[in-house]
Amino acid sequence: MYMNLTEWVISVMEQLGYLGIALLMFLDNVFPPVPSEIIMPSAGYTASQGELRLIGVIIAGCIGSLVAAAVLYWIGYKFNHATIFRFVDRYGKYFFVKSTDVKTALDWFEHYGHRIVFFGRMVPAVRSLISIPAGMSRMPFWKFMFYSSLGTIIWTSFLACVGFYFGENQALMHQIFSQVGYVMLSLALLTISWILYRRYRRKKQHFKD
Repeated sequence: MYMNLTEWVISVMEQLGYLGIALLMFLDNVFPPVPSEIIMPSAGYTASQGELRLIGVIIAGCIGSLVAAAVLYWIGYKFNHATIFRFVDRYGKYFFVKSTDVKTALDWFEHYGHRIVFFGRMVPAVRSLISIPAGMSRMPFWKFMFYSSLGTIIWTSFLACVGFYFGENQALMHQIFSQVGYVMLSLALLTISWILYRRYRRKKQHFKD
């Protein structure tokens, strides 16, 4: 399955080039079974063979991701909660998304604040969900795109560079991916803990005053 998906991704890039990368990364954000962990390393490896340029690969990947993020944000902003949950209950299975997933992402967003958008762009599955709660919560669009852009550039560049420099060594590349998920999760948890600690300190100081 992994090899078949990889071969399909490479064939799309061979036929469409940078546009294919952008389209695939768009799909990554709206259709989780097409993961960026396959798309961008494959694109990076293709760049290492001289068929594409690494900077072009990264830009194309970022554009596809951010366009998808903006579309999902608009859906969350435009429609009320009940409509979105009804849609997910009826059609979410085709996108491998459950209403409980959207509810969890919304709870995370409301509990941890806007910064979760930044880390959400670098966490598989969350990346596909966090944009809708951002729109539902009426997060300012410029701030949403700012945090999304930062997270997307970091994540997309990392994946493309892994493919560019380590694409020949599949075993090493898979080992890197097996560890990076834990690293990103740890960073996210540390940052969230720091945010909650600051809120606690502010509340404590407020009561003292």
